[in-house]
Amino acid sequence: MYPDGLRASRPHTAMSVSVPPEQGIGAAQQANIPAIAICIDDMGGDAGGTAKAMTLPSDVTLSFLPYAAATPALALQSKEMGHEVLAHVPMEPIGPSDPGPKALKIGATDNAERLAWALARVPGLSGINNHEGSKFSGDAASLVPVVQMLSEKRLFFFDSRTIGRSQIVRVSHQHGVESAGRDVFLDNVLTDGAVKARLNELADKAKKSGIAIAIGHPHGVTLRVLAAWLAEDHGVRLVPVSEAIRMKTERSQLLAAR
Repeated sequence: MYPDGLRASRPHTAMSVSVPPEQGIGAAQQANIPAIAICIDDMGGDAGGTAKAMTLPSDVTLSFLPYAAATPALALQSKEMGHEVLAHVPMEPIGPSDPGPKALKIGATDNAERLAWALARVPGLSGINNHEGSKFSGDAASLVPVVQMLSEKRLFFFDSRTIGRSQIVRVSHQHGVESAGRDVFLDNVLTDGAVKARLNELADKAKKSGIAIAIGHPHGVTLRVLAAWLAEDHGVRLVPVSEAIRMKTERSQLLAAR
């Protein structure tokens, strides 16, 4: 299945994580390979971790905290390197955890201004995902003005799924905003074995449903294991989060039409 040069540089198992059509696999065959998307968020706060994450394959999506001082420059640089860029928008959690300055909060009269500020801090963005937000994401009424602004700006809403009763996908779809939730959290346990197990779970989920999305963070363990895993062949192809959301949306529409 591989050109000679690629075969020589990789273990020969099934199909590459990311083999573009021009390297020998046609578009129709590509479409039949299960797809994974990986979003690294909390970008911008840790300079070293952010720099390492930016060296990952360009189809890895990077989500930047808007309040980090270096975010505008690093987001623009990431975009120029070919990464899809998101704003990791702080939202109100359940409990005492502080999601950061200018977080969107239930009942706040200036949520639109806070969101506009966050979007302006991440040049070249394609969408957003929630930072914290276990309380805010469960309140449909509070989400409406958020998704309305995203609709106006033609941005998507990737749900980090910090709570099971999140209303993000439902409310987004009601207002014509593309949205889907994550399937796997890569690094809730920070060991090599645990991160690798979650990546293998991601591939398994993609093979069962056609597409699966994971979230990770710019921790040393996560980035080291992820870089090595992506260099191997796991029978899946890597796509940006926007493409994964499109695929999930089409699948949902097909299932709903049955």
